[in-house]
Amino acid sequence: MPAKGRKVAYMAAPGISTLGIKFGWGAAGDTKPATFTQLTRVNSIGGISIEPEQIDASALEDYLTAYVAGRADTGGSVSITVNATTDTITEWQTVFTASQTAVGNNQAGLWFEVWSPYLTQAFFFVAQTPQQFPMPEIGQNELMTVEIPLTIAEYKGLDAAVEPTGTTGATG
Repeated sequence: MPAKGRKVAYMAAPGISTLGIKFGWGAAGDTKPATFTQLTRVNSIGGISIEPEQIDASALEDYLTAYVAGRADTGGSVSITVNATTDTITEWQTVFTASQTAVGNNQAGLWFEVWSPYLTQAFFFVAQTPQQFPMPEIGQNELMTVEIPLTIAEYKGLDAAVEPTGTTGATG
């Protein structure tokens, strides 16, 4: 315990909660949209790791393999788990239609954002939805959820946060 009157300085916050996280989508395009629409009842958002490939840079005289970093790989997809309700299915069907329209117009996909009330920046990526709404896994006495895999076209990373608002086609 510090002496009376002395303050304890921490290097960084010990961490932040996932409470209040919002997931949103925005229009297709080359630049980040000014607004994002919240997708509701999201239970989990898969992570996107950036894994660089290793390029063998060894020469004949090397006794150990030498590597240089190559192209980074996001793994190609991220899964979003959502409560399966009439409203969430309606929301996501709107997103599916917008995604298919974007791809049909030779655009990479829709913008998606993971927003936190505790950060000034948010995580952004451009992705495409599946062609059809996936069937949820069903178990007895469980919450019905559906896992929606999004194909990552481009990971944008951290940028200024835009809080998602409203909902897409839901009644409440």
